[in-house]
Amino acid sequence: MDEKPEGKGLRSREWFARQDKMGFYYRSWLRNRGLPDDQFDGRPVVGICNTWSELTPCNGHFRTIAEHVRHGILEAGGYPLEFPVLSLGETQMRPTAMLYRNLASMDVEEALRANPLDGVVLLMGCDKTTPALLMGAASVDLPTIGVSGGPMLSGHYRGQKIGSGTNTISMSEQLRAGEITLRQFHEAEGAMSRSAGSCMTMGTASTMASMVEALGIGLPTNAAIPAPDARRNQLARLAGRRIVEMVREDMRMSKILTRQAFENAIRTLAAIGGSTNAVVHLLAIAGRLGIPLTLEDFDRLASEVNCLVNLKPSGEHLMEDFYYAGGLPVVLRELVERGLLHADAVTANGRTLAENVAEAECWNRDVIHSYDAPFKPHAGIAILRGNLCPDGAVIKPSAASPHLLQHTGRAVVFESIEDLHHRINDEDLDIDETCIMVLKYCGPKGYPGMAEVGNMPLPPKLLRQGVRDMIRISDARMSGTAYGTVVLHVAPEAMAGGNLALVENGDMITLDVAARSLNLHVSDEVLAARRAAWVPPETPLAKRGYTKMYVEHVLQADKGVDLDFLVGNSGSPVARDNH
Repeated sequence: MDEKPEGKGLRSREWFARQDKMGFYYRSWLRNRGLPDDQFDGRPVVGICNTWSELTPCNGHFRTIAEHVRHGILEAGGYPLEFPVLSLGETQMRPTAMLYRNLASMDVEEALRANPLDGVVLLMGCDKTTPALLMGAASVDLPTIGVSGGPMLSGHYRGQKIGSGTNTISMSEQLRAGEITLRQFHEAEGAMSRSAGSCMTMGTASTMASMVEALGIGLPTNAAIPAPDARRNQLARLAGRRIVEMVREDMRMSKILTRQAFENAIRTLAAIGGSTNAVVHLLAIAGRLGIPLTLEDFDRLASEVNCLVNLKPSGEHLMEDFYYAGGLPVVLRELVERGLLHADAVTANGRTLAENVAEAECWNRDVIHSYDAPFKPHAGIAILRGNLCPDGAVIKPSAASPHLLQHTGRAVVFESIEDLHHRINDEDLDIDETCIMVLKYCGPKGYPGMAEVGNMPLPPKLLRQGVRDMIRISDARMSGTAYGTVVLHVAPEAMAGGNLALVENGDMITLDVAARSLNLHVSDEVLAARRAAWVPPETPLAKRGYTKMYVEHVLQADKGVDLDFLVGNSGSPVARDNH
């Protein structure tokens, strides 16, 4: 096995180039697949990190995508090795997939560090698989490219488009209000989920696929190509070819995911009306790279950016329409031309962001608006401060009711998600449309895992009156497919002793989005007395295993909800030799 000149700097040579007992081990066991001698002569070894699982329906087509990535790697002269990691299915996992995001990131990190890989292609789709894989890969910093699985085809029900998550929520409220029958509710299920892929609204999965493209760690058009479209497989094959070149160029992840890249992603998040979940995920990914990023960056960079994309849950269209209208490159070009993005940011294909989108064209201005005639002006995510959230909270104004963005109301408090479920249907619940619903103990430590329960269902008695939105406040998250005037990610959370834990029924609360404030009208003296009597509830799930470790080490929402010992670019590139 003669060493190729271009193979001498490869990380995999620490395994395969040695002519001793361990070299025999490393090569021999791989050769049971019928590999010839020259397979180990200096070809870049590229991992295909696959989150395929039948428990993750959004990623159920990833075996096909992986095959196209494999072909691309082989065509470029690389050696592909596919491996599985923990797959996070948002639709099936309890108590929440977010609890296991950090665990999956550890799985990715250790798999990359321990194995003879020179680069990696990350296959991700369902909500938490994208940040988990990016976080894990960032901690090892190999040449990396992301390939998303793509959204499902648009749902169609009785002559109308319906979108996953968004219409699940709206139709469940219609069912609770008696406006549709159970048979109609069931009929819509099959009409909504009719192909492979992730949610086809601008939910968290599509938002994070857009972040992959905006960050530059994925190829252009990654965000929106529908999962069943042959162009998704073509993109996967091109990613396989490109990763081999990235290895040869030593284009590591850290060379792409710079501070400028994150600023681009934050502004893009606002322009697409993306999910608030992206806030905690971008904070966590940046944290793994040692890049300083704060909640203030989201407000400063993006709160005044116009929303250009008319997609559910903020609008009416779906991701399939977005792709046919020109996709994310059109949005990025609009932002570049107005000087809102770092145009010279390098991307995974070796070109700058501006070069990638220079020829992007919009084919439907009802779906993607121009910046000068936006879908919603100044609609980026807003960061709130006040005595109820001294470390911050988030709200998505584009999904909120304008008349509630400045409001004072009486608190109706639910002490847990179980309390909410037990009392919300009670006809005697003391609540009206002017009240503010408050949910406690659903944050990172409290749930545990910070579940998507912040978009609390409204009381049926108010639904029957035609009420469709109220202010809701919690330390939880909200599905990216959801909508409403919902304040989320309150920090510190209730379980960590934040003032949210001290709110009582009847307290007055003021939300003022324009002033970026959220305040509880209770004196410091009264709060001090309540705190002295406060006893945190038990967390039965946190008695053993990973969940115990998670609760003991998880950071708050304003820090990205990562584990404290994983933050910082401290990972080593290769595991210790085993002889």
